[in-house]
Order: sequence, then structure tokens, then C-alpha cells
Amino acid sequence: MSYPRGLILSVFVMLLAAAVWPATAQTPTPLTAEQIVAALASHNQTRTATLKSAQATRIYRVEYRGFSAVVSARMEVDYYYDAATGKSFRIVSASGPKFLVEKVLKRAVTSEKEASQDKAATALTAANYRFRLAGSELLEGRAAYIMDVEPIVPSKYLIRGRIWVDAAEFALVKVEAEPAKSPSIWIARTQIKQYCARTNGFWLPARNRSETSVRLGGTAIFTIDYGSYRTDPGEAQ
Repeated sequence: MSYPRGLILSVFVMLLAAAVWPATAQTPTPLTAEQIVAALASHNQTRTATLKSAQATRIYRVEYRGFSAVVSARMEVDYYYDAATGKSFRIVSASGPKFLVEKVLKRAVTSEKEASQDKAATALTAANYRFRLAGSELLEGRAAYIMDVEPIVPSKYLIRGRIWVDAAEFALVKVEAEPAKSPSIWIARTQIKQYCARTNGFWLPARNRSETSVRLGGTAIFTIDYGSYRTDPGEAQ
């Protein structure tokens, strides 16, 4: 049986592409966990040095399902970041049961404010975590390193789980983890997923979802939509 020369050539090109393309487009440069962590720290330092200010309007939501009932709350918050003064928040509106607004939504804002006041203690660095390279994969068309992270000392501001680091810019792009220490005796377990996106030259949080099992029964789903950031022109490098 004979095959048209054009068909044979097409098949050859397809096989060649299948053999070569994944190695160049999907597989990042082989690096050690230590090299990736150092590059991640360098990226974060550069962002801190170049990002002078940012602002956005966030939407916080929580939904509790338990005891044959579903209750939810929502809060709109103006977020401000200034390199000189740090983070600040202004609650624009809140709706839903008071206990959810006070104990979940407002507490989330307070916790972020507290954590931001000691960046060194919460940073993804070798001083706070042990790292293990677990592989790599494509995230929205970009290669990323996958790292397992384990806190050296348990803290409610640290995490235990897995992170994804962009292979080209060494920015944090995804997190799947749980708190290293439960923030409350009433919480059985919390699973966190956070995603970052490149905005105006900076990698910044885009959305967050956490699902918490409550010891007394039920599940709470908490989300943050970080909104569209506004940064001053010319800050990104």
C-alpha cells in the first residue's frame, strides 16, 4: 500500500511537533527548589520596590450551609495600598446576618491587615517554610513550577500545601493549601484556593475561595473577588 507524499510529510511534521513542542513550551528550565525560592523572593522584593500604590474594590462573600438552612453575607470593601503606609481598607457596604459579617467578613479584613504589618514573618521564604519541587504544568498557557510547602513553625498566618510559581517571572500564581494552624477551635478544616493574575505589569491576587468544615456541623464557603486594580502608570519594570 502506498501513501501520498504530502500525507506522509504532514504526519512527519505532526509527530515532530508532538515530540519537540511540549519540551519547549510546557517544560520550564530545570531548577532546584532552592533556586526557585530564591527567584520568587527576588521577584517579590522587586514588586515591593516598584509598586508605589494600588487600589481596587473587593467583594467578600460567605455562605454557611448547615442545620437545614443556608445563610449568606456580602461585603464591599475599598482596598488601598501605599508603599509608605501599607494596606488600608474601607468598608463600603455590608449585608446579611450580623454574626457572619462581623465574625467572618470583617475578621478576614482584620487578619490581612495584621499579617501585612509583619511581612517577613508571613513571606514565602526559606525562613518560614520548607519547600519541595513537585513538578511543573501549564497554567493558562504559561509554564509554572509546582512546589509543596510546609511551615517551619505553625502559625495561623502561614499555610501548608502547594503553590505554583510562574516559570518566566517567578511570581506566585496559584495556591492550594490549608492554614498551618487553625484560627479557631470551632473549625475542623479549611481548604484554600487562591489565584493571581498579571495586572499592569504586577502579579496580584485575583480571586480566593476557601471551604471550611465547622465542628458543630455544616460548611462555610468564603470567597474574595479582588476586583480590577488601578496602579500608577510607569511603576512596573
